[in-house]
Amino acid sequence: MSSEGKYRNTKEYHLVYTELIAAARYRGTVTYQEIAKIMGLPMRGSYMGSQIGHILGEISEDEVKAGRPMLSAVAVNVQGAASAGFFNLARELGKIGGDSSDEETAFWEKEKAAVYETWKVILPKE
Repeated sequence: MSSEGKYRNTKEYHLVYTELIAAARYRGTVTYQEIAKIMGLPMRGSYMGSQIGHILGEISEDEVKAGRPMLSAVAVNVQGAASAGFFNLARELGKIGGDSSDEETAFWEKEKAAVYETWKVILPKE
């Protein structure tokens, strides 16, 4: 994990980070297209995909380094699923070992639940 990055400490990083936290707080998701819009990227194509992968990777690296789950678990494609890049990063970070689709799906659901728990809205006591 590098402390340097293309997006760390940029406006785009903070905007995407905030959007991911907002989704997590209400147990929702954010699509890659919504992230592209926030970043001012084209709505499709390999450039969009690579830049979104880059920023989500930096955010998740930072979250794991801080002892929290991969916040990018709430970022999904138009079918509502995590991308291959999410699972590749999870392997790089040592969070998942296997590569079967069943293992990936189970890991993603568990990581998403951990993100929701970490960022949940705490209601005031009456």
